[in-house]
Amino acid sequence: MKNSKVELLQGTLDMLILKSLATGSMHGYDIVTRIHQMSDDVLMVQEGSLYPALHRMEERGLIESEWGLSENNRRAKYYKLTKSGRKQLENEATDWARLSTAISKVMQAT
Repeated sequence: MKNSKVELLQGTLDMLILKSLATGSMHGYDIVTRIHQMSDDVLMVQEGSLYPALHRMEERGLIESEWGLSENNRRAKYYKLTKSGRKQLENEATDWARLSTAISKVMQAT
């Protein structure tokens, strides 16, 4: 089932975007590619979900953007974490660890 794609739980996309940007500034396509690679090709983020999430996160002050040139010498918007975004990532990672541990306990119960 390696090729099977998994739908993201509501609210996890922002966390995955923040985690992707923790290593540095990226444009949208790089964010999608990074999430896909980090998940061993299981998670696929569609542009129709990514860009509204980036816009929402920018409005909340979690990320900021600036225009630059991509590797293909094309104009692209690059996103990076703000201090607030780093704190949000830390909080969401803690919450995710608690949630995933709780779900694992339920799923392993006999």
